[in-house]
Amino acid sequence: MKKVFLTSILATTMLLNSCANKTKKPNKTEVLAQEIALKQENKELKFTNDQFYDSEGNFLQEKAKDALIEMLEYHNYPIFDGLREKIWLTDYNKGNYAKLGLASVMFVNNEKDQYMLMDIFLLPGQMLGEHQHFAADGNPAKLEGWLVRHGKSYIVGVGENNRDKFPEVIVPKDHWDGKVNTNHIIEANEGDFAYLKEVESSHWQMAGPEGAVITEVGNVHTNSGVLRSDPKMN
Repeated sequence: MKKVFLTSILATTMLLNSCANKTKKPNKTEVLAQEIALKQENKELKFTNDQFYDSEGNFLQEKAKDALIEMLEYHNYPIFDGLREKIWLTDYNKGNYAKLGLASVMFVNNEKDQYMLMDIFLLPGQMLGEHQHFAADGNPAKLEGWLVRHGKSYIVGVGENNRDKFPEVIVPKDHWDGKVNTNHIIEANEGDFAYLKEVESSHWQMAGPEGAVITEVGNVHTNSGVLRSDPKMN
């Protein structure tokens, strides 16, 4: 009788543990529902340019990082130790970071073996300025491709002008008085990959309404080999 009783307790314990484990490990549908609920709770990512500058017009990089972290949390991007300190950003000295700027984390840029990997972070509606890559400092011209991990990015390069199909893509006046050289847009959503079609060709990007987190891969990056279309941004 005692053996039967102990066996019964053991079976009950195993059943309770099984139920507990199932509770601790939500399935993919539940995880997706939680992510959707989080986005609905924070359904509008809105940032004003004023929050990135002081009364004298100085760019407040820590305020910009605050906005970036908010966007990354919104997309459930892993906020690992030291991420904030690794973020490099610029407003191109234009004073309009909300609409024209760039933030990134360079994970590796191996000039010896010529490969690089970085993540690009664009706030909602923010434009990454048009530029080209050339050979410099012993490195070849940069060839690159972009994987959209979160949000949406309008990736623009050489090809037929199809800007009329994307009225939401408006180049800020602060960027070369609203001008660009290239006008072929690829609307890249989560999981989409696009690449630079021609070496040394002009290209730029603009984030959708939820911003964009983009993983960039390439042969090698050389700062001195970057030339921006807007002369005032070089």
